[in-house]
Amino acid sequence: MNQLEQLKKYTTVVADTGDFQAMKAYAPQDATTNPSLILKAVQKTEYRPLLEKVIAAHAGKSMDDIIDHLLVAFGLEILNIVPGRVSTETDARLSFDTAATVAKGRKLIALYEAAGIARERILIKIASTWEGIRAAEILEKEGIRCNMTLLFCLPQAVACAEAGAQLISPFVGRIYDWYKKQTGQEIFGADDPGVLSVKKIYTYYRKFGYNTEIMGASFRNTSQILELAGCDLLTISPDLLQKLADTTSAISAKLNKQAALASDMQKISLDEKSFRLQLNEDAMATEKLSEGIRLFCADTVKLEQLIAGLG
Repeated sequence: MNQLEQLKKYTTVVADTGDFQAMKAYAPQDATTNPSLILKAVQKTEYRPLLEKVIAAHAGKSMDDIIDHLLVAFGLEILNIVPGRVSTETDARLSFDTAATVAKGRKLIALYEAAGIARERILIKIASTWEGIRAAEILEKEGIRCNMTLLFCLPQAVACAEAGAQLISPFVGRIYDWYKKQTGQEIFGADDPGVLSVKKIYTYYRKFGYNTEIMGASFRNTSQILELAGCDLLTISPDLLQKLADTTSAISAKLNKQAALASDMQKISLDEKSFRLQLNEDAMATEKLSEGIRLFCADTVKLEQLIAGLG
């Protein structure tokens, strides 16, 4: 078996793309998108008809409404390909507004349900800010499942689990990027700082019995992926999926529940003040969270400008 086939024995593989053809090629269980991936997809000729159809069907409506319908239109197409779930992102500009994020999550779920899709197949992606985590807590109690994104440190992961979030997406590659820039060194394998961050979260969740799923994300190389074999889920870009499919060397599970249970990690207690302080104390997490929100906001604006130019 190739490495992709082997990986699927230990971990649920998720396609990190808005490209339908890539999803068909690699047969993932789930798929996840974000504003950057949607922006990239709609600029391709093959997806222009879908974009134009949404714009025509909702002519005269607000830009916010058109974007929501576009995200759901992509989600519906994806759900025709993958057997599991699709993640649809809320507007990153709402990252510090709990009430607005809750309203957006409810609206996206309503659009999916109006199209005949059960809410169990949808994950609403929300930035792992304090306000976003509180929004997820509200939505989860309503049966709206959440994928907590832009997650870079253990305090974020703990707060998400305490809030009852369905899934978290720790950004392995962006953590690696920060440390590489700071040190000027490339660290591969088990010592990769992004890999170590996810392993710490995995150990904490297993030791203290949290059910929140962990989905490693934002990979830069296959070494990071293989070091996290055994994680609940891994969301992987098409180019790295292809590299795994092209390689046949043996892999094994690297994350072990029994080892996690035996660890000496201590339980963390968090309220808003301690969450903000611990996040602030972590320069990498603080900088990458802020940067991630800015980049997603910028790509949402670019998407709006593209739509405005076609309307």
